[in-house]
Amino acid sequence: MNVMNLYVGAVRFLAEEGHELPLDADGKITTPSAWWPEWYEIVFGGLASVLVFALLWKFAVPALKKGMAERSARIQRELDGSASSLVEAKDAATRIRSSKGDLEGERARILAEADATAQRVLTDGRARIAAEAAEADAKATADIEAARARVQAELQSDVASIASAATEQVVVASLDAATQQRLIEDFISKVGAGR
Repeated sequence: MNVMNLYVGAVRFLAEEGHELPLDADGKITTPSAWWPEWYEIVFGGLASVLVFALLWKFAVPALKKGMAERSARIQRELDGSASSLVEAKDAATRIRSSKGDLEGERARILAEADATAQRVLTDGRARIAAEAAEADAKATADIEAARARVQAELQSDVASIASAATEQVVVASLDAATQQRLIEDFISKVGAGR
């Protein structure tokens, strides 16, 4: 629709300027040739094309050249980097191939070191376990002796208290009333004399 509005606006402008527009019976604009536009369309279109090409040449071509130069420089840097990477990879491959022959010897050396380390760890572990077992045995023996002494002391204390209670009952049962009265009076007199 905008194109149609522009077309109608251009037709009105030309009509107001006094240009005679060739119209056919239906009211459509016609031109003298079916292939060539009017002379003013060629002139204005040519000037507009020259202006667009000049602006492109002035602004777009230098930017395009600069972009292409930067792209070429980036591609060259990548090519140089890949060439140096290729050289480094070839050197690494040569080193690997040369050390490949010594690979079996290196494997045997590593296995021998691992066996020696395992034997050393095993010996150290056995010695440590033996020392811990001896320490645990000594501690258990000391604990048993302490427990035996404690039980013996408790047993002696219990036997002494039972013997004291039994002796008191035997003495009270074996004393008659007169002896018991005399012992109480002797005790009271000793306590009274002691004050």
